[in-house]
Amino acid sequence: MPSAQHTRRPASPVTDTVRVLKSKGVREMAGATFLSAPTLLGPRGLPSVSPPARRHAHIQVCCQAKAGGSEACEEALRLRRRDLIGGCFGATVGLEIAEASTRSTGVAAAADLIERRQRSEFQSSIKSTLTAAIEAKPELVPSLLTLALNDAITYDKATKTGGPNGSIRLSAEISRPENSGLSAALDLLVEAKKEIDSYSKGGPLSFADLIQIAASQALKKTFLDAAIAKTGGNQEKGRTLYSAYGSSGQWGFFDKIFGREDAQEPDPEGRVPQWGSASVQEMKDKFIAVGLGPRQVAVMSAFFGPDQAATEEKLIADPDCRPWVEKYQRSRETVSRTDYEVDLITAVTKLSYLGQKINYEAYTYPKQKINLGKLKL
Repeated sequence: MPSAQHTRRPASPVTDTVRVLKSKGVREMAGATFLSAPTLLGPRGLPSVSPPARRHAHIQVCCQAKAGGSEACEEALRLRRRDLIGGCFGATVGLEIAEASTRSTGVAAAADLIERRQRSEFQSSIKSTLTAAIEAKPELVPSLLTLALNDAITYDKATKTGGPNGSIRLSAEISRPENSGLSAALDLLVEAKKEIDSYSKGGPLSFADLIQIAASQALKKTFLDAAIAKTGGNQEKGRTLYSAYGSSGQWGFFDKIFGREDAQEPDPEGRVPQWGSASVQEMKDKFIAVGLGPRQVAVMSAFFGPDQAATEEKLIADPDCRPWVEKYQRSRETVSRTDYEVDLITAVTKLSYLGQKINYEAYTYPKQKINLGKLKL
């Protein structure tokens, strides 16, 4: 039988390899030798402590090899060295990849957070500008609502064309009979856009976004005015009532739909009814064609012209619209007006992105270099 001295070998390339791996951050576990090192690496390259008994078993097998003992032992050691180098190398590379992945994920998350903040701040500024413009000309609120409706209702499901793409700004479209009386509202938005573009850091605002956001701000004004009226005209109490019980917190999904692109050609004619003279059936058919229905026709009665009461009087004669009109009329009599306002926000949100591909990176701008180590998330 070969003596145990056969297991002691001089320094070899494997020993050098272990030394190099140690210098690169591979830790040596207590009591481990290069014979047992492959068993320290689990199937996924993760460290796992191997029982000492197995480590001694490897030595015993080599020492007690019978036929061709020296050659067999050498072959076993060569296989162990190969496993060691391959396993340790894989573990080292795996750790480096994991570290790089974590680092890149952190950078991506930080960049995404910065872009969302940029868009949010820009959107807040837009709302402030539009609110000031609308308060200066409150008589244009009904027209702003109809402008947004007529820009969006051109959507055609079959051809995937039209929708809230800002095409109503084009002279060939705004001059159509169904858009009669909306030029003043468009002019107000053109002037507001000049101010908005002057402070935009991420490029000019699209008319498609501008028109829909203006409608949302016009709606918020009507909601706030209703709250103030319920408090007897007290501005402070009305604002408190709206903040406490109103729908101000229901616009989250609408606000995320920010990044519509402007169409460069007018949408085809014949897609928008003249709401003042259209029958209820025509209204329902048009809403059904874009994926809505009688419920949305009823809740959006304020979008069909300045006389909401007259529109509802016509709608209430229709059996499909009647229950919804009555429901929303009752809701408007309550303090919170929850059913009416929340359903209206939902309908406007659906209408505001019909067929549009939203660019969620729109209006962002080059980010300043930051130290991620100091970033507080």
